[in-house]
Amino acid sequence: MHAKVAPSPEPLNGDHGSTRPIRSLNRGLDVLTTLNRLERAAINTLASEARLPRTTTYRILETLRLAGYVDRDEHDDCYRPTIMVRALADGFNDEAMVAHIAKPHLNALGAQIVWPVAVATPSGATMTIRETTDHQSPLALEHYNIGVHVPMLGSAAGRAYLAFCSSPQRDALLELLSRSSLPEDRLARSPLDVDRLLNETRAQGFGMAHRARRVSGETSLAVPVRGKGRILGTVTVRYAATALPLRTAVDQFLPKMRDVAQKIEAEFVNANAASA
Repeated sequence: MHAKVAPSPEPLNGDHGSTRPIRSLNRGLDVLTTLNRLERAAINTLASEARLPRTTTYRILETLRLAGYVDRDEHDDCYRPTIMVRALADGFNDEAMVAHIAKPHLNALGAQIVWPVAVATPSGATMTIRETTDHQSPLALEHYNIGVHVPMLGSAAGRAYLAFCSSPQRDALLELLSRSSLPEDRLARSPLDVDRLLNETRAQGFGMAHRARRVSGETSLAVPVRGKGRILGTVTVRYAATALPLRTAVDQFLPKMRDVAQKIEAEFVNANAASA
């Protein structure tokens, strides 16, 4: 029998470095993941697959059953996941999956080129930054946080998205933007200018935007990320316009950005195939 140990005090000032993993929770997640994969299984099968003692597996399953995440068939004592397990994945939509997949690739690219890299996805009539290396980049002119919205027509990410998304979606977004009173959406009320901008974006194969600053200007380049027959989001690089000529930046960054986009696309397809 293990001696009872007094619980450690909660870490102060947000310091979670001393927090230990909850072993029983890890075991419970292992069993639930295994059952979700098997769809239906007896205790012995689950215990073997999860590499846990039968009694431990039984306690976990009964805890999950009482919480509503699994059912037990009274005729053969087999367990199966309930619809509540599917509800756990509701928040993990395509956009969240893209961000999850993109993170290590963005970090690798950011470490290579040093300038900040981000992935953004559409959110209403704006683009939302889902992952970014801003806080790891010593060259970031300013730091964008995850969750920040950037304008659809005023950002490289938004321009790349509008240029390469489907015509019905583009038309609906432009109609919405044309009714906006925000200064950054004013361009949507000039259809000829919008058409010219998006045609140029499609012709060059990437979105571009320039933003003036007090000391220097900042240029952004963005390429689309595709999946499920649509544009899921964009990969963006931001850099100081005074540091690199546009042509040099395009030559240096664009192949690497497209490589990252292709890796995200491939992993997205594989992840969806595995969960189908």
